Amino acid sequence: MALALMRSRTLRSALTRAYASVSVGSDIVSVAPGVALQKARSWDEGVSSKFSTTPLKDIFKGKKVVVFGLPGAFTGVCSTQHVPSYKNNIDKFKAKGVDSVICVAVNDPYVMNGWAEKLQAKEAIEFYGDFDGSFHKSLDLGIDLSSALLGHRSQRWSAYVVDGNVQALNVEKVPSEFKVSGGEVILGQI
Repeated sequence: MALALMRSRTLRSALTRAYASVSVGSDIVSVAPGVALQKARSWDEGVSSKFSTTPLKDIFKGKKVVVFGLPGAFTGVCSTQHVPSYKNNIDKFKAKGVDSVICVAVNDPYVMNGWAEKLQAKEAIEFYGDFDGSFHKSLDLGIDLSSALLGHRSQRWSAYVVDGNVQALNVEKVPSEFKVSGGEVILGQI
């Protein structure tokens, strides 16, 4: 029942919201000016780095990047399907010249670190926290999942970005679906 309610509310929200402000051909850095992400790390690493953040230009400029966003660490589809679809295809991404595969969620970098370690995916995928949701809000890929007790989160999406320019973008109709944002789909778009 709760899942049906969440899907119903999410679908209404998706149908009434504007298209994402990021699109194929957009410069992802320009769409989210001044936004920085937090690389997954332990608390002690955060303290020693003085809680540093990573500007988007350092992540995307001069590189071929596959980036995917998801509603949250330690959640069902995210843990059992979305991240594994990238982890299990990492060699194929590298063979296509992709410099990095990045996972971003509206979580703090410490939760992202623990989740990446639990999934044994930290060697293959770079995990970043979007602790305040500013990255996803700037891209218009945020969504209110309060009905599932998650608050403001990210849509489920993926993109192929070359030197900051979005070459392919896939956004699920509702975040509980996993049809267009998986690793196999984006591999076919590179």
